[in-house]
Amino acid sequence: MATVELLFSALPEHVRTARLVAAAVARKAGVDEAVLDEVRLAVGEACSRAVGLHRGHGLAAPVRVLLIEEEKKFSIEVGEGVASGAEGEPSGPAARPADADDEMGLAVIRGLVDDFEVTGSGLVGLIRMSWPATQLPEVP
Repeated sequence: MATVELLFSALPEHVRTARLVAAAVARKAGVDEAVLDEVRLAVGEACSRAVGLHRGHGLAAPVRVLLIEEEKKFSIEVGEGVASGAEGEPSGPAARPADADDEMGLAVIRGLVDDFEVTGSGLVGLIRMSWPATQLPEVP
């Protein structure tokens, strides 16, 4: 199992980089070429949501993206918040209810990804997504 960790400042211009890195790692993990656009779009939505949460609450912590290559699955985790003192309780600013943009972004991701999960709430949420992958044969 290989994992790539991407940390970036909560600036909208970094979302494009996250999309490109996710697509490159997904391709290497053996995700079908026909699905790579969905990977890019889903990562873009998740990262844009994370950037919005960070900027809206003045959080200095970077957005964290994990790209996890497993034997038959490629997973992405996007953390859009800060570490919590207790599970589900933010140690920074108070959690806020989801707004229409959050719900729209999550609906877009749900439409793109069959295996999709949001855990936590408010500022300590985590979006997990995964796609089937086949291990490509090693080229000598």
